[in-house]
Amino acid sequence: MDASRVVEEPFPAQSRSATGPIDGVPTEASVLQFSDKILVTLSQEGRLSQWIHVPLSAPSSATVDMALANANLLPMSHLTPKTLLGGGGEERESLAQLYAVQIASHIARRDSEERRTLVIGLGLKTLKPDREAFFDVLELIQKVL
Repeated sequence: MDASRVVEEPFPAQSRSATGPIDGVPTEASVLQFSDKILVTLSQEGRLSQWIHVPLSAPSSATVDMALANANLLPMSHLTPKTLLGGGGEERESLAQLYAVQIASHIARRDSEERRTLVIGLGLKTLKPDREAFFDVLELIQKVL
């Protein structure tokens, strides 16, 4: 390996965790910050059933979108989630991808220079399109980011 390409990073990877209720169920959230990826997990009862990744780097055409983005709750349009493992049906997969892109939007708005890939592990007992549960997820994730 070329010595000029070696990147010194702190070891171990930075991590944070928090617990809180999502839809009334105790939930553990954690984040691990690697040099090339950000790993976020949301787990209830020790489960992780879906894995999704969202590249935070934007194509050049999306830089205008990023510059004009405000802090509202709409996800950024250049972010494209992809399910890696799990699913559990079309509705569950779509909702999990919505959570993933929403979390990615939060990270991208907080740091417009962020270019790592977000990897999210979800292990929520029930995943339903409920406003309160959605805001519970966002609130808990913000505690670890």
